[in-house]
Amino acid sequence: MSAPLRTARRWVAPGPGEPATWRLEEHEVPEQGPGEVTIRVHAAGVNPADAKHVAVPRPGVEFPTVIGYEVSGVVTAVGPDTRIVTGAVSVGDEVIAFRVSGGYATELTVPAQKVLRKPAALTHAQAANLLLAGSTASAMLHAVDARPGETLLLHAASGSVGASVLQQAAARGIRIIGTASPSRFEAVRRFGGIPVEYGDGLTDRIRAVMADAAVETIDAALDAAGTAEATEASLALVGDRHRIVTIVSPRAAAEHGFQASSGSDPETARFRDAARVRLVGAAERGDLVVPMAREYPLAQAPEALRFLAEGHPGGKIALIP
Repeated sequence: MSAPLRTARRWVAPGPGEPATWRLEEHEVPEQGPGEVTIRVHAAGVNPADAKHVAVPRPGVEFPTVIGYEVSGVVTAVGPDTRIVTGAVSVGDEVIAFRVSGGYATELTVPAQKVLRKPAALTHAQAANLLLAGSTASAMLHAVDARPGETLLLHAASGSVGASVLQQAAARGIRIIGTASPSRFEAVRRFGGIPVEYGDGLTDRIRAVMADAAVETIDAALDAAGTAEATEASLALVGDRHRIVTIVSPRAAAEHGFQASSGSDPETARFRDAARVRLVGAAERGDLVVPMAREYPLAQAPEALRFLAEGHPGGKIALIP
């Protein structure tokens, strides 16, 4: 079943630059071919990568280019012979799409292999922010071979990736000591983490927390902060550098011989895609939630990214067409 071409709006980066240089443009939504679906977007997830990937010229990025990698919405048309990742699909189904191109939009046509059913337990705003943070967290735990009964150090534990790491680790019986500001300690405790204040003297404070919690060793470290103190503490407390991973400091990883995880790496991308169904299932059962900070109208995408860039938003951000 297909629908006639319709007009939608989407954010476009005309060239490398900050979100203030982007344009909200009208375009015709492409007709669905085999293996494609069209989604009316109810919410688009907002992530640092949205702006980062178009801020400067990059190999493989041709301008003008559209913005946004994950959405939640309702199917408005289905191409012939089409099934989504989680099975059959029909017009009217609520779905999410991940690793798409042009999610900052009112409607878009995407490959069905990027689409999954929306977890009923989540709002559209939450669902639109489930998979990028969730799959990144899952890939970090996988990279360090995290095992039940171990204790891990997590930098930026109160952030969006950190919140997902905490929940996925707790479900597997893995204890987390997580760095955060004191104002965000309850966000870490909410998901079973042991908070510790970041800043100068971090390694000593972590050792004090370890003593209080009767923790003898830190088995692995996950860095979502990217600070020098995070690198220093990880190296001081984890004996095996292969069990340290960062998603924000590839230079430090190369310098000190630990891992850097990136969705642009083909192997990591395959792992993240494989994790999607498990993450959707966990969210459907209520075992994985998405803390939210703010929602913005689609027309205010630059403002949303400006708020995100200020740091410590306290949860995820969604754009609502």
